[in-house]
Amino acid sequence: MTLTSSTETLERLESLKTGIVGSIASGVAFLLLTLLHAQLVSSLPISVTSSQTLHLLISGSIALLSGFLFSVTYRYVIRQDKNPQLKSGAIMAFGLIRGLAQAENQLNNQLPFWQLGIPIAESLLLFAIVAFCVDWAIGFGWIKRME
Repeated sequence: MTLTSSTETLERLESLKTGIVGSIASGVAFLLLTLLHAQLVSSLPISVTSSQTLHLLISGSIALLSGFLFSVTYRYVIRQDKNPQLKSGAIMAFGLIRGLAQAENQLNNQLPFWQLGIPIAESLLLFAIVAFCVDWAIGFGWIKRME
């Protein structure tokens, strides 16, 4: 094993750790945002049908994968740089892509126009939470910055 491959292996391990932190953070954020959304939209007690359960499982899985991919990318974006525009740009890019896709999916539901902003805001908040958690883990030394 050469020094280069050893360094690459260590970087991959750090990326995997970062992805795990991002997945956990996005999973928790997804659950909290889903519960908050359900409470704000409906004053009725939360009851979930089997089709809604499948939808939540698929959406939750997508959120976990998105959190993993975002956190690994975020680690590469921030590297040694303390530039807040890079951090917020990564959050905006991922959040807008996810949120706009969800908003587009809701166009057929005949919702008021302002309600299309809810999935965008939720996605931006989700990725902001993941970024905060990755920054926090880096600050505690659990994850190393990309060199």
